[in-house]
Amino acid sequence: MEDAAALPISGTAELARLACETRHFLAAAKAESTRRAYRSDWEHFESWCRAHGLQPLPAAAETVALYLTGLASSHRPGTLRRRLTVISHAHRTAGHPSPATMQQVLVGETLKGIRRTLGTAQSRKRPLRTEEIRAMIQALPENRQGLRDRAVLLIGFAGGFRRSELTALVVEDVAADRQGLVVTLRRSKTDQEGQGRQVALPYGSHPETCPVRAYQSWVQAAGLESGPIFREVDRHGRIETRALHKDSIGLVVKRAAARIGLDAAQYAGHSLRAGLATEASRNGASELAIMRQTGHRSVQTVRKYIREGSLFRDNPAAKLGL
Repeated sequence: MEDAAALPISGTAELARLACETRHFLAAAKAESTRRAYRSDWEHFESWCRAHGLQPLPAAAETVALYLTGLASSHRPGTLRRRLTVISHAHRTAGHPSPATMQQVLVGETLKGIRRTLGTAQSRKRPLRTEEIRAMIQALPENRQGLRDRAVLLIGFAGGFRRSELTALVVEDVAADRQGLVVTLRRSKTDQEGQGRQVALPYGSHPETCPVRAYQSWVQAAGLESGPIFREVDRHGRIETRALHKDSIGLVVKRAAARIGLDAAQYAGHSLRAGLATEASRNGASELAIMRQTGHRSVQTVRKYIREGSLFRDNPAAKLGL
């Protein structure tokens, strides 16, 4: 599945140098997480084909349709589309026509039938409300882990950050301003080219739930002058040098949710980002302002949160006198 496979491996020294640089650029074209996902998806397809005595490369459209059917009951439609993309990519790279496009009638109709039969709705984690965040903060332990989790929850919520954005933050990315903090995101899911963007975190109205004060308290307690902001804290309160893994953000949220009696299974790291969009909309923030804070490129995605957050606002059923 390597795009660089077709590059010349012999020739002049200049061609060899250019081929080496091209391979470097090709490797940088996709994030490492994307390349890992592609490799994992292709290995899954290869393994499935071998288990059923079918050829993965080149594969027949019938094979791909059967593969989709085999995944339909346990995988989301978005995952099925990604698997098709990976299979197409592998075939194009190897010089074969793709059996996994929507132009392949058997594949396109199978996917359409799966969507109509099983639906396309995704199980979404619940967004956090401001009052839930307040309750979580009050229930945190009075120790270093509690200080770190307070900063994670409040900065993640106020900034509308993705899990990966939170764990990639370093002290050098945060600048003090008289109105709060300015956080520079060097790279994110929708900014793989590293153009960067700045997110403002204003002082909160209440000191105990102020993201700026939470950041300052954690950095001071941890003695951080550079490097990752959100780090592992062991059971003895020792602070590690390595950054939290992005999956740890979800654990922080679930642990905090359970402390205040919420069903932890309904919440995850994304609940902070979704909560910002939902709660800000409920309180009158515009779509543009929400997108500026979260970095969303798609207004349709933001509107999903806004619709969910406004189901009971100006609801005509409340005006029936029932």
